[in-house]
Amino acid sequence: QVQLVESGGGLVQPGGSLRLSCAASGTIFSITTMGWYRQAPGKERELVATITSGRTPNYTDSLKGRFTISRDNAKNTVYLQMNSLKPEDTAVYYCNAGIYISRYSWYTYWGQGTQVTVSS
Repeated sequence: QVQLVESGGGLVQPGGSLRLSCAASGTIFSITTMGWYRQAPGKERELVATITSGRTPNYTDSLKGRFTISRDNAKNTVYLQMNSLKPEDTAVYYCNAGIYISRYSWYTYWGQGTQVTVSS
């Protein structure tokens, strides 16, 4: 069984920063791409950023320059540093990971989500 546990969400003022973390645990053979998605009220879930096992990042164009994704492969953890936050960044942020639970069995997993609220 695999779990993704997110942390680091909360309330922040416009212009502030937050760092989200997501740790994978359980029966893990290896982890491929990890990423962050978000879902604002009344909107569909959207991609924020992904990062490969070789640490190559990919960002949604509108978020480039403000958000930075990184990962620690030794800790099976992915991070999202969010700077210059805006009210429109308010959403539930979800972690996602592609995980081999054995040599040939690959599945995608989601965390439970962490709320980020940007408001004065």
